[in-house]
Amino acid sequence: MGAAETAFVSTETFTQGEFKRWVERRPLADVNRYELINGRIVMTPPAGWGHGEVGARVVRFLGNFVEEHDLGRVFDSSTGYDLPSGETLEPDASFISHERWAKGPQVRRGQFLKIAPTLVVEILSPATARRDRLEKKRLYETNGVEEYWLVDPDRREVVVFRLVRGKYTPGTRYTASQTLRSRVLPGCALAVHSLFS
Repeated sequence: MGAAETAFVSTETFTQGEFKRWVERRPLADVNRYELINGRIVMTPPAGWGHGEVGARVVRFLGNFVEEHDLGRVFDSSTGYDLPSGETLEPDASFISHERWAKGPQVRRGQFLKIAPTLVVEILSPATARRDRLEKKRLYETNGVEEYWLVDPDRREVVVFRLVRGKYTPGTRYTASQTLRSRVLPGCALAVHSLFS
């Protein structure tokens, strides 16, 4: 991967347990994000303020909607997921329905979740766009994430992939002038421009 895509990919391979111990030994001053993809540690530097602002809007919208309709739990980008495929990912925002939460293995607070989310949102940035569109999309599909939103702040649009018989649909593109409707969030009507204004 080139420098524009990521700042660090390990040459050594790790299991999820080894990765967790490695992350726990990072200095407190380390502000980078780390994920385990195909056994390798991938480090991404902090994104710019525009990415964080869009992320805050996504989490606020999802959190408010899910709480108001009592649908489950919403998490921000600080939550790691140990996926069944062996990867550990940290999406920008995620939602787990009550049904999935009840079925999935429960872990102590402070541990990575071992439940594949119902919905994942990734916000594209120069450091992550290629990986979000290809590798992570494949991993979310493989692990049964029912809906995957790719938010593009530069194009002011959201592409939504829905899981049908184990495969993602080609993706539905919602521009800033449109309203996004979600299959996994019944009644959801997100005015896409509200994420970017």
